[in-house]
Amino acid sequence: MLDFIQTALVFVIPFVLVLGLVVTIHELGHFLAAKAFGVAVDRFSIGFGRAIAAWTDRSGVEWRVGWIPLGGYVRFAGDENAASVPDHEDLESLRREVVRREGAAAVSRYFHFKPLWQRAVVVAAGPFANFALAIALFAALLMALGQYVLPAKIAQVTPGSPAAEAGFQAGDLIVRADGRRIQSFDEVAQIVQVRANVPTSFVVERGGREVQILATPEWQVRNDPVAGERRQGMLGIVPAQSRDDYTHVRYGPIEAVAGGTVRTWRTLETTVYYLGRMVTGQVSPDQLSGPLGIARISGKVAQVGAEGAPDLGSMVLGIGVNLLQLAAFVSVSIGFMNLLPVPVLDGGHLLFYAYEAVARRPLTAKVQAAGYRVGLALLLGLMLFATWNDLQQLRVFNFLSGATS
Repeated sequence: MLDFIQTALVFVIPFVLVLGLVVTIHELGHFLAAKAFGVAVDRFSIGFGRAIAAWTDRSGVEWRVGWIPLGGYVRFAGDENAASVPDHEDLESLRREVVRREGAAAVSRYFHFKPLWQRAVVVAAGPFANFALAIALFAALLMALGQYVLPAKIAQVTPGSPAAEAGFQAGDLIVRADGRRIQSFDEVAQIVQVRANVPTSFVVERGGREVQILATPEWQVRNDPVAGERRQGMLGIVPAQSRDDYTHVRYGPIEAVAGGTVRTWRTLETTVYYLGRMVTGQVSPDQLSGPLGIARISGKVAQVGAEGAPDLGSMVLGIGVNLLQLAAFVSVSIGFMNLLPVPVLDGGHLLFYAYEAVARRPLTAKVQAAGYRVGLALLLGLMLFATWNDLQQLRVFNFLSGATS
């Protein structure tokens, strides 16, 4: 029982810290943008369900922490009624009620009566706060620790591999891949892993001249110490990775922010490309992870950060650095997912606002409500599917089968 509790804590605490940071910044984006435009806010909540902590500030905003740490929300004044999905009649009804209860001057403080562009900014501020968080975390880590860079120099080509068939040779230095300038072997790996079965162009430096190579990565299953079994693209090249091959690069504030921005953009670019292949059926969706997968990866990341630490301080530093990197990657993913044009997500609200800008009036409440129900069903279905993948990764069904046989 004690081992179970310890294991649970190892996975639960990092998960709550990572998701809590990402969700808090997302909701703060909405909150701060709303406050900047003078929107009345009733509640700021991290987590759902019954509050385990709650207090009200001087401006009347209730701050609370829910016991289910799987999200959060900002509730604007007036959102507790049908105006949450308003059409023209709902808005007029809400306007009359506000005037009767608080006076005509109070109408301008309600979110739904703000100019369309201000409402769009408030909604978009959440996802863009996630991108800003990722840039800030990457930049802080680059400035504090620098980066060990391994050049994309090939030490060995696996016989019979896609790299061997394409003509890669030991000693080649990869300088471009898929049209992108390459600075490190990690960048090559990031490109190759999501491009299995896709012919990809490379440029290598060989004997003082540049040689163009077209290679097609193949699917391989590899056991990652953090992510577990993963199916990804592989070329069959091994980099030169002696101690002398690594270069330690230090960053000043400006270079760190630039590096954090580039890393955030490339993470977003890779996410969009991979999901695009998944939607078109080129990639199996069995790699999609949900909350359980994030919790498992958070725990593994924390364990890897603690391995080999000579003292408590080094252990805490290793865990902290790894969790901050994970939080940056998760933040990019959540920012992107929230911009998808699916009702109930921020992108769905922006889609409705686009219609309102063209038609000069909001969609009818019935259409919006139907859209939210469809969007919620899609979102729940996606979460259930991702959770199924997580359970498969955790070998839960194998365990249950063994326990009942």
